[in-house]
Amino acid sequence: MSMPTHVPVTISLRNAKTLRTPWPFTGRTDELELVRRSVAAGRSGLVVTGAAGSGKTRLVTEAVRGTDCARAAGTPETRDIPFAAFAHLLPETVTLHRAVQLLSGVRLLLVDDAHLLDGASAALVHQLAVHGRTRLLVVVTDGAPVPGAVSRLWSGELLPRLALEPLPREETAELLTAGAQTDLEPLTVDRLHRLCRGDLRLLRELSTAVREEGLLVPVPDTGRRAWRGPVPITATVRERTAHVLDRPRTEERETLERLAFAEPLPLDLDALDLGTLERLEAEGLVTVDDHGATRLAHPLHGPVLRAAAGRLRARRLAHAPGRCGPALEAERAALALGIERADVRATRTPVGEWLVAEGAPLPAPYAALRARFARLRGRLRDAAAWAREGLRTSPDDPSCLDELALAAAQSGDAPTVSDGAAGTRGLGTAWTAAARGDLDEAVRTAAAGGDPYDAVRLGAPERAAGLLTGVFAAHADALAREDGPALDRAAEELERRGFLLFAAEAHAQAVRAHRDPRAARTARTRAVALARRCQDARTPALSGLVLGELTARQRQIVTLAAAGLSNRQIAERLTLSVRTVGNHLYGAYTRLGAGDRGALPWLMELPEPQPA
Repeated sequence: MSMPTHVPVTISLRNAKTLRTPWPFTGRTDELELVRRSVAAGRSGLVVTGAAGSGKTRLVTEAVRGTDCARAAGTPETRDIPFAAFAHLLPETVTLHRAVQLLSGVRLLLVDDAHLLDGASAALVHQLAVHGRTRLLVVVTDGAPVPGAVSRLWSGELLPRLALEPLPREETAELLTAGAQTDLEPLTVDRLHRLCRGDLRLLRELSTAVREEGLLVPVPDTGRRAWRGPVPITATVRERTAHVLDRPRTEERETLERLAFAEPLPLDLDALDLGTLERLEAEGLVTVDDHGATRLAHPLHGPVLRAAAGRLRARRLAHAPGRCGPALEAERAALALGIERADVRATRTPVGEWLVAEGAPLPAPYAALRARFARLRGRLRDAAAWAREGLRTSPDDPSCLDELALAAAQSGDAPTVSDGAAGTRGLGTAWTAAARGDLDEAVRTAAAGGDPYDAVRLGAPERAAGLLTGVFAAHADALAREDGPALDRAAEELERRGFLLFAAEAHAQAVRAHRDPRAARTARTRAVALARRCQDARTPALSGLVLGELTARQRQIVTLAAAGLSNRQIAERLTLSVRTVGNHLYGAYTRLGAGDRGALPWLMELPEPQPA
């Protein structure tokens, strides 16, 4: 297989008009509610910490929107000027005691970039927290030096602390779709999420550059777009990697470049200078595992170092094409072993991901197995994307065609010939019949030579009697006995092993089996939570779960939208504003896990959830 060896550096120009328009606030629902509660009446406030670019400021801004809030912020340029952060709120000359008196009457004070506060301002914030008359919302960046008076806010238990985690992959996908107004295919979302590691500023600039430079290409039959090839070197990318590109020591830069051109494979510890590696490891730029395999620590560094190398240097450092074959086969074997052992928890597969990102051809057997592994994990869009990667090089590969058909059918979509879904399983598969709503045919097909566990998932465990082992047999037995607690236990074991969709279905089946209404509600909540992580999965076992998550008004509006009415028509019928209708639909899409109106007609066919 051929490998790209060098891409010339280009600095992307950012579109000023695009950057002036903020992306919609997406995700962080639990965190947003926590911050709002923390600054409500009777509460002392909150400290929010997180990595640079993780969205801390946007989160707290959304939380205080519409409230009477005073604001202050630290800056690098004013760290030596007393009370600089509060200059707009205090007299020109003031003592700490007087500053506390003046600001004690402020009901809510938002202090952004508190790690950059001058000493006097930091002491002021600390004293306000001690006195407790002002509710404080303090934002601090992880990894930066923090004034002691600020760090004692949480270490001294004056204020609770919310450590903001990176935005999860699913919420990253929602943000990219809403902000970039482009529906990206799953492997592109994975790549952006992996490169940016929760840095939302970097995510925005990189995705904007990819779109504006024409690097997105349509994925046939999907309406989505994919990004393959080099990483644009934007201003933010350059800023985030300056400590890698601008190494003062020649031997350190040489070592980093060698590691970059070795990707996706590691280099052996013995092949590198130990002293240089120790310095780089101390800075967190390289990692060394227990076997002596050395890699770059951040996934963004390799692409940037390769792009920044000169043509001759790149030619000298580049490895021979085809070197990934044995490592790719090792990944394939590890995935196959996980499936054989009924354990599909996430596993590292850097070689396959790197080949896809670079646009290199992917062997169909590997792609089909990746698709199957993703499907068993409940990641149906990922499964379809991996199958399409295999079909790029082997358009008639039966295993990839099968996986594409199965992913489509378990998403509730009728497979099409152009999508490659008329593979060896054809249109008579159990899941294709289920997608059409013909459950009797689906069960008959599953029992007549298909996967016996499909019959369990379709609600006919008697068709799988004696044909299953392990957790799958336990699931079938619990369903046959209509034992709600046993179904929940089977679901928990399935989830532990990584079978999220199967676990969601087992919990959903437990809802109907439970005699205790509280246990039924708990099972339903767990089923919905797991189903949301399964990328638009719509299987018969999940029927009745989705619409029950909507408010009465959302259900009313979604029903009209599914019937084909526009937002304006719905607004006129219900005497609402168009904006209100849009907000209800957006909330409904989020709860349903649907990207747009296209999924609504299918959802409307689901039966109403029965009261527990």
